[in-house]
Amino acid sequence: MAPSSGALRDYHDAMRGPAGEPSRRRLATLGVLAASVMLLVGCQSAAPELGPAPSEPGRPGATTPTIAVSFAPLRGTMIEAPLGHPALSVKIDNHVDARPQIALNRSDIAFEELVEGGITRYLVVWHTDVPDEVGPVRSIRPMDPDIATPFGGIIAYSGGQEHFVNMMRSTPLVNVVFDYDDTGLFHRADDRPGPHDVILAGREVVARNSELAPPPVQFAYGSADPLAAPSLAAGPTSRIDLVFSEARFPGWEWDAAASVWLRLQEGEPDVEASGERVRTTNVVTLRVGIDWTFGEVPRTIMIGSGEVWVSVGGRTAHGTWSKDAAASPIVLTADDGSRLRLAPGNTWVELVPNEGSVTFAP
Repeated sequence: MAPSSGALRDYHDAMRGPAGEPSRRRLATLGVLAASVMLLVGCQSAAPELGPAPSEPGRPGATTPTIAVSFAPLRGTMIEAPLGHPALSVKIDNHVDARPQIALNRSDIAFEELVEGGITRYLVVWHTDVPDEVGPVRSIRPMDPDIATPFGGIIAYSGGQEHFVNMMRSTPLVNVVFDYDDTGLFHRADDRPGPHDVILAGREVVARNSELAPPPVQFAYGSADPLAAPSLAAGPTSRIDLVFSEARFPGWEWDAAASVWLRLQEGEPDVEASGERVRTTNVVTLRVGIDWTFGEVPRTIMIGSGEVWVSVGGRTAHGTWSKDAAASPIVLTADDGSRLRLAPGNTWVELVPNEGSVTFAP
């Protein structure tokens, strides 16, 4: 059965308050609506819960299954049980000697940002599927507090300049830092060159902080084809080419058979440690300003607004991004004034400097 965009919109909007934040008061009213969305969308089924039902002749005490539905806040997917644990945000290395990275395809949201020397690093968030190990882990940068704070929970990194570390420690997040850890959460991998060898025990760090709240919803989600409305004027897209600097020009190729975007690094296929090509359901490309207050260390300006392109399902729509405070999520608005919605699944956010370039091939 084809999904109902209206039912999906009602479901996802019910998960968010007037200002785009999750509303706990609405959770009690979601049961019937969520069950209908499950039937329409055909997402993964939840385990049935058996409850009393009228007896049938010859079958005393017969039961009728009911459907339990939960929502993955950072993927927009249906899941079998509520995710009560916190999000884990980790600063991940993207130096050539750090590749292949560990478990990128199991993340919910990944941000790529410019750092010194024209290379990029990632800030990657795991929540729906937390791996045993993630990495390689590197040091924090001045924009990372503004990126990570909306997710709450835990931020892990290897260290950094003292004022950058102090900036991160001033956030509400639990800071887990390799330089100061004596509890065995990090180790150095023998098969990787230093300093690109620091690996974090992802599942263990989340278990040790299980009392922390789960993350709020960050983006609005729609159907598997959320850019279909003619008013969005989404254009067909087979490839995305991004230029951060002369040293870093990643890209994405649309794989129609698998319905995913496949990542490129400097023109070559990007492969993670599992051997799989790095992939995502959604590519969100933001044009951002760069603050050079910290000398050779660029700081991506995250509080403000600018151009955005959302690429889903082999097409791309244009709009505006905005973020009004460090703790606020990024809001995506289409050129027609409507909310830009993502497809249920994982997301990569590309923070491309205004001095760089963004190209979409049909």
